[in-house]
Amino acid sequence: MIERRPFGRTGHLSTVTLFGAAALARASQDEADRALEVLLRHGVNHIDTAARYGDSELRIGPWMARHRKDFFLATKTGSRTAREGREDIHRSLERLRVDQVDLIQLHSLGHPDDWDQAMGPGGVLEAVIEAREQGLARFIGVTGHGWSIPAMHRRSLARFAFDSLLLPYTLFFAQNERYRQAFGEVLTICRERNVAVQVIKAIARGPWATTDRTHATWYQPLEAQADIDRAVHWAMGVPGIHLNTAGDLALLPRILDAASRFERRPSDEAMTAMLEATRMTSLFGLPT
Repeated sequence: MIERRPFGRTGHLSTVTLFGAAALARASQDEADRALEVLLRHGVNHIDTAARYGDSELRIGPWMARHRKDFFLATKTGSRTAREGREDIHRSLERLRVDQVDLIQLHSLGHPDDWDQAMGPGGVLEAVIEAREQGLARFIGVTGHGWSIPAMHRRSLARFAFDSLLLPYTLFFAQNERYRQAFGEVLTICRERNVAVQVIKAIARGPWATTDRTHATWYQPLEAQADIDRAVHWAMGVPGIHLNTAGDLALLPRILDAASRFERRPSDEAMTAMLEATRMTSLFGLPT
């Protein structure tokens, strides 16, 4: 079974690997139900979806009648205004077939203009706080992508007492001194305040570019089990973090298998060799 760690101050012991339900965006219900069996087999007890993940919430909805108590359930709103955020939240509850989610997150809040609108008067932050007060959500988080997201998350944590945050952290990102330092700074703040930290893109190799797409992920993933093992174990080696699985159902068993065999973080030498052998590159252009 996969290790469980406290998910920040929520009181929930979540498996280190959370199910990234973007993998259900274009899945049939039969495919989704087979994925559920994989999750249950590995003891995964935390689902992370979003209003903008295609049919994901619709596919999770039928699971909830029998398995609501088995999962910490998180979704996201990508809206920036309170009015649109309220609509997102109520639609998500309807699609998920639940009265309450455990975590509602502000989705991909990385651009300063978006941040100003979401956090300002009439912004979506008002809607998620209202949802918590109404018992529609228990906790509130924020997510984001790109080279500048650690700095934006620090700004978000200064503005509001978020319960969780989500950001990329891969070997390639860690090779950049500025990102590594910024990630470390925000991680320190989260540990001091007991804020849950989720990392994404652990098995990302780079953009698809001209390569034929063989997976549903928007990036080219690592595919060899040995490489997935190293990447997953490297991410899991960061104390206290949680790792979201990739947005492709075919990769799900490989990632969970790797997580179930975690013992120690790979050496720097092994990771550098993998970085060079797989030619890992940036998902977000040049560092800013």
